[in-house]
Amino acid sequence: QVQLVESGGGSVQAGGSLRLSCAASGRTFSGYTTGWFRQAPGKEREFVAAISWSGGLRAYADSVKGRFTISRDNAKNTVYLQMSSLKPEDTAVYSCAPRIGGGDYGSPHAYAYWGHGTQVTVSS
Repeated sequence: QVQLVESGGGSVQAGGSLRLSCAASGRTFSGYTTGWFRQAPGKEREFVAAISWSGGLRAYADSVKGRFTISRDNAKNTVYLQMSSLKPEDTAVYSCAPRIGGGDYGSPHAYAYWGHGTQVTVSS
């Protein structure tokens, strides 16, 4: 079973940057697309970005395109989310997970083995 640990969250002012990390232990991410999702208080978990195992395919939510970049280092079994030009509406708990089996890469139901997440707070 894979275990994921997210880190890198924090509190920043609008316009600032953060780099989130998602590290896997136990079973690896091997062969899996990995996604980042976020959940704000009172809202459903929403898709942020996903990256294929090779890194050749990347997808982003419209709300973060041009501001966030997803990447991965398979040798370190880690997936990253570089966030720039942060806005208060980016405030949420950010979590990552491997996409197990098929299903819409933008749906959290296609993913399993979620980490506990890391809090990102952006103040205006």
